[in-house]
Amino acid sequence: MVFLTKLDGKTFMLNEELIETVNETPDTVIVLENGHSYIVRESMNELQNKIIESTRLHRKARLHKHDDEK
Repeated sequence: MVFLTKLDGKTFMLNEELIETVNETPDTVIVLENGHSYIVRESMNELQNKIIESTRLHRKARLHKHDDEK
């Protein structure tokens, strides 16, 4: 999940695995697999960095869980 900011300044969390497309028009528009869309303040680049970091954290958590099970 990544934290994002709507244009009205409200913060929300989005499951990045549900993203189908992202466009800058110039606002960043995220369209999910279910057809819902969100316009956010973050740029496509910022969103990409947040997703990379989230993926990195999930991988690290899975590795720790695997190590703990040994």
